[in-house]
Amino acid sequence: MSEPVHVIRKLEKALADDDFSWSLLLVGEDQTDKLATLTGDLRGPYSTTGDGKQITSGFSYWGIGPTIAWANATNDPFYLVMKAGAESFQRHWRQVRPHVDRGGFHFVSLGVGTGVKDRTIVADLHRDNPDMFYVPVDMSSEMLRLGTLEPVRGAGFPMAQVLPVQLDFSIADNVEQLGQMLAKLVGDEPLLYGMTGNTLANFESDLELLQTITKVLRPQDRLLLEVASTNALNAETAKEAAEEYHQTRAFAEFVTSALRYNTDLRIELDNLDFRGEVEDDDALLVKIVWQNNTPDQIVMGLPDHTDVALDKGDTILLYTTRKFSTERLKKLTSTCELTPVEHARSRFRRTRKPSPFGLDMLLLAPSSAHTTSSLADDIWR
Repeated sequence: MSEPVHVIRKLEKALADDDFSWSLLLVGEDQTDKLATLTGDLRGPYSTTGDGKQITSGFSYWGIGPTIAWANATNDPFYLVMKAGAESFQRHWRQVRPHVDRGGFHFVSLGVGTGVKDRTIVADLHRDNPDMFYVPVDMSSEMLRLGTLEPVRGAGFPMAQVLPVQLDFSIADNVEQLGQMLAKLVGDEPLLYGMTGNTLANFESDLELLQTITKVLRPQDRLLLEVASTNALNAETAKEAAEEYHQTRAFAEFVTSALRYNTDLRIELDNLDFRGEVEDDDALLVKIVWQNNTPDQIVMGLPDHTDVALDKGDTILLYTTRKFSTERLKKLTSTCELTPVEHARSRFRRTRKPSPFGLDMLLLAPSSAHTTSSLADDIWR
């Protein structure tokens, strides 16, 4: 990679200005198309269950308002999933890291978040591969700007080797194009794709998203997956899962921020409903909805200057998340033909009683690149 490295050094020199925070960005989508999609989703049919009007996953973080709201929520000590994730990540990564050490990996972060976890991964991989690229991918350019500050400035990573990509990676065609671009960028050198922070849980179909990502994995590539987990599946634990998100006001401000900044709807937190249920007998599903709990019709103005009527009881789905059982994880990885190379897990700690909830980190390889049966059985134990 001597010639590309020469270009990178020239670019790094050009961007080396401590008094001005330059950041590069590859824009992969027309933002007017995204606004049209959001507007169309908010015109959905009447539903009391959150199955009509909706804010789909990536739009929860789209724009400067939601980005700031997300940053505030991640710093709230009552946001237990985020707090536990920060506490367990270093321990889990230490268990996984030997399998990617000295591998010469480049890092592709799918859903950059605040960048705190990326900072650890980037610093470790960079020591082994000084010429590595760090490619954070997110639908929100504002999130990319926020999330790359930690890995770049916190870990001292060269700015010219950071390639932020604005892209909705839930769309199969987008991911296919991303994979093709990355293959041209790094050649046959391996890529470590990362989805940390329970990102997989936020999409309508976790299986469809995982299949989309799996299709671009080459035999030498790996996928780092961090998810919230549960060892109990019943109505009580579903209610507890929903309550985890209900007890932090900062999170409520975050999940309503996309609606607040893209419509003229007056947001009252009393209109939020946190609903937990058992999904397919192998996961806990939490849906956070805004509901018109007044006796009157409410008219909501949309970004295209049209209105939509919200009748009594109508809902807008704001956010979806899950906690996965081991069986669900085994089913997902098996269906996607992914083999676990390493599996780290921990339970949440409580003072009153043991918690059924925790976090799992999986390092996955395409099954074609790994012996499957015996290794997978040992890992899942």
